[in-house]
Amino acid sequence: MANLFSGLMGNYSEVSIPDLKSQYGAYLMPKEQIHMGFKLIRDAFIITDDRLILIDHQGVTGKKTRVASIHLNSIYEVAMETGGTGFDDCEVTLHYITSPYHKSNNLQTAAYKFEFGKKFNVQPLYSALLSIASENLKRLNS
Repeated sequence: MANLFSGLMGNYSEVSIPDLKSQYGAYLMPKEQIHMGFKLIRDAFIITDDRLILIDHQGVTGKKTRVASIHLNSIYEVAMETGGTGFDDCEVTLHYITSPYHKSNNLQTAAYKFEFGKKFNVQPLYSALLSIASENLKRLNS
């Protein structure tokens, strides 16, 4: 019931890896492994060893599905906001490169925000993504 309420409030909740594999295994590349994943009523995002998979079920029935990927090697900045008092939620915002060539002169970027319930410990997710962003910045600026 708490996960449903959290979903109705627009917050992601963590899902087990076996559940993610059974529901979304068709979207994985060969040999790609799921590390963790989260669900928001019908939508989900999954972190694999290569990318973030964003799954957006659209329409009233949810049969129409949009699947997008953010490759981990394109993430260059991560921001975290913890929940405060009242109805404040936790957030993790990723900034990533969308252009195919990461060292181009005409770099294109985007941001994506994930919201979690105020009691969700967002620190481990933030630390893992920040480690990836830090390594990417070193690689991009070398």
